[in-house]
Amino acid sequence: MKLLARLAAVLLVVVALVCLGAWLAVRASLPDLDGEEPLAGLQGEVVVDRDSLGVVHIQATTRADAARALGYVHAQERRFQMDLLRRAASGELSALLGPTLLSADSVLRPHLFRERARAAYDALPNDHRAILDAYASGVNAGTDALGARPFEYLVLRQSPDAWRPEDALLAAYAMTIDLQRSDLDDELAVFARTEVLPPALARFLDPGGDQWDAPLAGEAVSPPPPPEADSLGGFLPSPVGDSGIEDSFLSELQRDALRVGSNNWAVSGARTASGAAMVANDMHLGISLPNIWFRASMTVTPEAGAAMTVSGVTLPGTPLVIVGSNGSVAWGFTNSYGDYVDLVRLEMEPGMTNLVRTDTGTVELSTQRETLYVAGADSVLLDVEISPWGPVLLEDGRGDRYAVQWAAHRPEATNLRLIELEGAQSLDEALDIANRSGIPAQNFVAGDRSGRIGWTIAGRIPERVGRSGQEPTASTDPDALWTGLLAPEAVPRIVDPADGQLWTANARVVSGDALRLIGDGGYASGARAQQIRDGLRALTRPIVPADLLAIQLDDRAVFMSRWRDLLSGIVTDASDGVDRSALRQRLDGWTGRASTDSPSYGVVKRFRAEVGSRIAASLMALPLAMYDDPGALSEAAIWQLASERPAHLLPPDWDSWEALLLSAADEAAAATPQTWGLENKAEIEHPLADALPLVGRLLRMPADPIPGDAWTPRVAAASFGSSERMVVSPGREDEGILHMPGGQAGHPLSPYWGAGHDAWVEGRPLPFLPGRPVWTLRLVPA
Repeated sequence: MKLLARLAAVLLVVVALVCLGAWLAVRASLPDLDGEEPLAGLQGEVVVDRDSLGVVHIQATTRADAARALGYVHAQERRFQMDLLRRAASGELSALLGPTLLSADSVLRPHLFRERARAAYDALPNDHRAILDAYASGVNAGTDALGARPFEYLVLRQSPDAWRPEDALLAAYAMTIDLQRSDLDDELAVFARTEVLPPALARFLDPGGDQWDAPLAGEAVSPPPPPEADSLGGFLPSPVGDSGIEDSFLSELQRDALRVGSNNWAVSGARTASGAAMVANDMHLGISLPNIWFRASMTVTPEAGAAMTVSGVTLPGTPLVIVGSNGSVAWGFTNSYGDYVDLVRLEMEPGMTNLVRTDTGTVELSTQRETLYVAGADSVLLDVEISPWGPVLLEDGRGDRYAVQWAAHRPEATNLRLIELEGAQSLDEALDIANRSGIPAQNFVAGDRSGRIGWTIAGRIPERVGRSGQEPTASTDPDALWTGLLAPEAVPRIVDPADGQLWTANARVVSGDALRLIGDGGYASGARAQQIRDGLRALTRPIVPADLLAIQLDDRAVFMSRWRDLLSGIVTDASDGVDRSALRQRLDGWTGRASTDSPSYGVVKRFRAEVGSRIAASLMALPLAMYDDPGALSEAAIWQLASERPAHLLPPDWDSWEALLLSAADEAAAATPQTWGLENKAEIEHPLADALPLVGRLLRMPADPIPGDAWTPRVAAASFGSSERMVVSPGREDEGILHMPGGQAGHPLSPYWGAGHDAWVEGRPLPFLPGRPVWTLRLVPA
């Protein structure tokens, strides 16, 4: 027994020493916050202040020094996150994370973004290349200055590879993939419906808008009514049975509104208390730890000339302030969902697998062999087929193959011109810079110190001739190949509207010729945009930042209200004898909001999805057979069928529309918890949280109930929503607001890990600018 006791004691000591060693190793990778550190390549001393939230203020004498210092700080705070971004774009995740990421790499590598990034870097002007060179040097120096590898690499038993100047462009490509890759599926989904469904039904299912539209230019679309039976050419809704098709459409409807997006708007100086324009922006993205953004201010004070200060959020991996204000102009982005991707259906020469017919003859597909390196396993060879239009990536249910023509594949579509916003002095200058910037095409809303506001598309747009690009084009079509990218001066703009307000929320913004130029890449419903527009119109007194934050936090369930009324009426009038008193009680508690205490919001939302999935499974079974992702059913179609209930479009698995709706109601009631807050809880965690069960809780934020939903301006889901909320007037940055989930830190032992997260959860304003310095780091020339 004594021997066992001694062995147990020794084992405890060993375990304690191992734990202590692990803790010390992890702690050694904390960033430098105070003191003085040498940094090779600096032209002068750089001061890096951090406030209590970890918000950084970099003070330098040259822009290159500021970039070098920002790279140093980014690396020490977010090195693993930066690595994931560049690897996601280049299809190199499995080399770091192992075989489970091989399928993702197989999808991403064929875009060849690593070599495209190098080509784009080589094409940059010298001053922009110098910024990327300085940033990369700072990243590598910051990584080397850590006392140990960032903890993620210790867990994975890996070391970070050196950062290259073009890797900043790979980080930008990663955002492009996140923001635009869904266009591929949308285009095939539209094509599948138009190919196999009667034209009248296809138009009804995809009307291109409805009464929720709230464009800046043009009117809402009036969707067509349900098609009459005699216009369907004998088409009948398909029985579904227990095929499981409904489940796939249910998932699609539940996630449809959670597409990557954002809100932004601006009000003119004529409507603000300060007389300067005011810009609000909350970008909706997947939320994890650390947050995708890193807050920073940069002040550059040259030996000769005026100082420049720019503040906002940076993207670790790039040397830029992405969204923010420079004292003269403030700006923000939302995903525009224009059409920046085209599919070209390859008309193959009979009997040939690599010879494609074109309008002038034939062309041979080339093959590029790529090697996918895999941590802990053998490497895998991947052959990428390349056509004149782009890589060959997709195949439909008939065996037709498609080449992808994407604006992101063109070298001139990626550059560093966004950095010029830091020095923009007027709205017109900012709009010009936006049109020439090589970023994923975004709705760009800006306002200047004089009170002017404007909208345009930031990023490059393809120039098409003779077609819309909304459906695949045959390789034999002479217009299949783009003529190039639209000239920046031809990009649509809206400047200084009479009502003094601009708004975008991923829905259609323009009409007519402007819409034809931008295209339709699968716009979001206009419900959020309409609610934001109306909220801005309701502001009649001089506007202050708190007024715009209130709109960002608006969780009123305007969109779902009619679905609540429909559900309540169906349940009240039910004739099947089933007791639904509990459901009626929940509906009687309707608060009119997606509030955490609402007993009915969740069940109403699920009811809509259940109704839509039953309808979609029956009407879209044929497109589903052609292509396994025919897309979600439009709100206009679901609502008209559920409210008008035409007998000839009733799914045959149901005896009546009442039976279908009651079935959906019962399923919704059974599937949802008693309040929205019990369903809509935050799940914000580090990518390695599940891999570290003993300490995983340290890598998660609290599971707070979150008000809002994708159908309200306050977009919120478990791990998706507002990645930041910003409200600012240029020249009045000290009155501005900025908060974000997760806080600044990338290290769980950091003194500001999670700092400010509670303000984001509760919707409390935090200052736009950094506060009083708590830590000061001086970087000096080596």
